[in-house]
Amino acid sequence: MHYENDENYFRGYEWWLMKEAKKRNPNITLISLPWAFPGWVGHGKNWPYDFPDITAAYVVNWILGAKQYHDLDIQYVGIWNERNYDSKYIKVLRNTLDKVGLTGVGIIAADGDWSIANSMLVDPYLNESVEAIGAHYPGTSSVKEALKTQKKLWSSEDYSTFNDEVGGGCWARILNQNYVNGLMTATISWNLVASYYKDLPFSRDGLMTAEEPWSGSYVVESPIWITAHTTQFTQPGWSYLHTVGHLAQGGSYVALTDGKGNLTVVIETMTRDHSVCIRPPLPPFNVTSQNATFHLQGSFASIKELQVWRSQFNFKTKKSSFFETLTPQKLFDGSFTLELAEDEVYTLTTMTTGQKGSYPDSPPSARFPKVYKDHFNVRNPPFSEAPDFADQTGVFEYYINMTDPGPHVFTLRQVVTERPVTWAADADQTISVIGDYQWENLTVSCDVFMESMKAGGVFIAARVDKGGQSVRSAKGVFFWVFADGTYKVTNDLAGQTVLAEGLSGTRAYGWHTLSLTVEGQYASGLLNGYPLWKNAVVLTTKNGWAAIGTHSFELAQFDNFAVVAEY
Repeated sequence: MHYENDENYFRGYEWWLMKEAKKRNPNITLISLPWAFPGWVGHGKNWPYDFPDITAAYVVNWILGAKQYHDLDIQYVGIWNERNYDSKYIKVLRNTLDKVGLTGVGIIAADGDWSIANSMLVDPYLNESVEAIGAHYPGTSSVKEALKTQKKLWSSEDYSTFNDEVGGGCWARILNQNYVNGLMTATISWNLVASYYKDLPFSRDGLMTAEEPWSGSYVVESPIWITAHTTQFTQPGWSYLHTVGHLAQGGSYVALTDGKGNLTVVIETMTRDHSVCIRPPLPPFNVTSQNATFHLQGSFASIKELQVWRSQFNFKTKKSSFFETLTPQKLFDGSFTLELAEDEVYTLTTMTTGQKGSYPDSPPSARFPKVYKDHFNVRNPPFSEAPDFADQTGVFEYYINMTDPGPHVFTLRQVVTERPVTWAADADQTISVIGDYQWENLTVSCDVFMESMKAGGVFIAARVDKGGQSVRSAKGVFFWVFADGTYKVTNDLAGQTVLAEGLSGTRAYGWHTLSLTVEGQYASGLLNGYPLWKNAVVLTTKNGWAAIGTHSFELAQFDNFAVVAEY
């Protein structure tokens, strides 16, 4: 919904991802959380709450569209990722959901700290509107005010840690201790799969890594197997037992039941230095090898045998073993004893359905192709966005240009015309990066088409050094042309450091071919095959991605993008 009258439910990859998840687990829970909102929701302000009815309608229409167009039931919805909440908006959202029959969709609030609990305790209507209190990176602790509400407490975003084996240890520790210490019954990893250029922020902060679509290479990292210790032997709807806690020599254990006689116990003995998460800081603690005896009582006392699954981190030999099935554990008078070493995870369960799935060998890792072309000639694209381009500000979508009489019928178009209500800092310009961050010497070329008569401007770029929330300060070599007949070469996305400028004769509503060559400390540019400027001295950067973009939030088209780079 880029524009107020634009109800499109087929953009992005999220619909595809949710449907693929449902194929694999029809019972998986689907949760939505706005990180940003289209600019029209804020009516020109970087704030979504001045018109709560409009914001609520936008969110609820998206949930309705998920069902109508994709048969996806969204079960929970959040407010605004890690930004201020607004009590009035939350109540309006609850009312709007109820009015259209979405009474079963729960509201999570407020995806930041625990402070909303204070408001809920003094506002019964707000308290009634919220189903779960979600906090981000709580450090396994909740607060007494949140407990007082008697609502579900969730770590609604956590982990976000480099997915090496210390990252796996972090995940093992917080999956257990979020409940042991903070009574949080859900822990949600950000992110699921690290599938973005590794030099963008939060490199490899996913449960597994698949960051080379051009090679198909992927790595199933340790957090995947740590997840399985809990998720293969429990389901949403299971309950934690109250008899959970810390082991005598460090580590923790939890126990869950489906209420039908099944029991799953998860034990972790992660040492401090092998389980540090990206945030918050982790105080010192000790874990040593130990024998731990567990006594099952009540309806579980009659259990004679438990299935056993174990993961062992080995930080010395680097020969860890993950999610291995062991000989079932016999119980005597409802009791069993385990020898627990440091940095282990155990699951003991009545569930006999566990399995360590297999997967084909990954193709070998490879660098991004040094010769690359995309003509965007896709009549029915499977996704709205072109492969390999990573939009940092703005949205670049496949477009069918019905008015073009020549070769530019299928193009890539920047479609956001108003600055969004942003979550993180963005840029005043739109930009999509592509390629190999290590590229130094290269030629980038692209056909460009401006659609803003007077103020329009577009660029191609090389050696772009930043993205994500740092994109506003990105440097590189940017070759701009403008609809007023001028050009500019800058060393930064903001356009402040000018390397060359002059007349270009470029205009809106006509196609122009730009070519940028950067070699060593010099850069040159062609317009429509002819030299426009040459030997501009590049002050900084040494390497970075290629990119395309626009001078502002404006419509513009790109076609026949190509890169020839040296390794």
